[in-house]
Amino acid sequence: MKLAIVDVGCGNIGSVAIAFERFGLSPVVSGDPATIASADKVILPGVGAAGYAMAQIEARGLIPTLRALKQPVLGICLGMQLLFDRSEEDETECLGIVAGSVRKLAPQPGMPVPHMGWSRLTVSDGRLGLEDGDYVYFAHGFACDPVPEMAASAQYGREIPAVVRRGNWLGAQFHPERSGEAGARFLRAFLES
Repeated sequence: MKLAIVDVGCGNIGSVAIAFERFGLSPVVSGDPATIASADKVILPGVGAAGYAMAQIEARGLIPTLRALKQPVLGICLGMQLLFDRSEEDETECLGIVAGSVRKLAPQPGMPVPHMGWSRLTVSDGRLGLEDGDYVYFAHGFACDPVPEMAASAQYGREIPAVVRRGNWLGAQFHPERSGEAGARFLRAFLES
């Protein structure tokens, strides 16, 4: 299987690659449109700022390539946020795969921003490899609004889509590569999709 990790110039590319190497794969990290388009599966990683990541994607000429992908694609953390129409972070226009917006989290007592830590999932899609009540690891200051494509959610001051699914597109706001056994189940389900 050819697995491509999109080089967005920032983020958790190394830890995502290591997570897939545990399944015996050798992911290719690339910003080349042809390499990404020819992969069996594509990962859109992310840790960083939406504006910077979208500028890197645009500079590499990847916006049309990414929007046209028909194979399974997984966006992780910021990579999931980039699937939406727009983000309040840097007032960024994103890829528009999923209709909706990404908004800054509001700090509350006992819930500082960024949200960094383990949160419990409510799962509504049985194809994710996740179970209702699984705890997964989050690290983010912005979150997507709830949308019809929400396949799992968490609570952090408000309902947060933890996973979205639209056709061949899957997004995880949490970090499966840092989420232990639950994260490994999620990645395995993606690889088997």
